[in-house]
Amino acid sequence: MGPIGMPELLIILVIVVLIFGVNKIPQLGKGLGEGIRNFKSALKAGQEEADKNLKQ
Repeated sequence: MGPIGMPELLIILVIVVLIFGVNKIPQLGKGLGEGIRNFKSALKAGQEEADKNLKQ
């Protein structure tokens, strides 16, 4: 399996549009972005706590 190219991305996009519809895509993107932000902040908080515990 090589890298995903433009034809594969277009097929994935068509499938997503067929499953969720055009109106739901912005909501899905917003939810995905919020999830990624929350995950990053949780990782950062965990790393800061681990660093704090190592310094003690």
